[in-house]
Amino acid sequence: QVQLVESGGGLVQAGGSLRLSCTASGRTFSSAAMCWFRQAPGKEREFVAAISRGSARTYYADFVKGRFTISRDNAKNTVYMQMNSLQPEDTDVYYCAADWSPVISLTRDDYEYWGQGTQVTVSS
Repeated sequence: QVQLVESGGGLVQAGGSLRLSCTASGRTFSSAAMCWFRQAPGKEREFVAAISRGSARTYYADFVKGRFTISRDNAKNTVYMQMNSLQPEDTDVYYCAADWSPVISLTRDDYEYWGQGTQVTVSS
């Protein structure tokens, strides 16, 4: 079965950087669109960034444009998200998700496979 394992979260000061990783197994990674979402307690899980199968297209939520970069290494079955200029409002649990549908989606409900999440905490 498909497994997604995130890593790279932690505590950082405002203005700092973190790089999240998500390694997939169980299905052909290069055929999957990959996405990052985040969720705060009591809030909806929201879209952050997505990358198409061949890395040709990337998508970002407005609140991370210019600060976060999504990338993937198909040889390592891993998707990354470099997060720079982090702010306290970026504090959330970050989840990666995978989808093998023909068309990439930015909608949470379209993603069947999820990682366990990794906590990112940004102090002011």
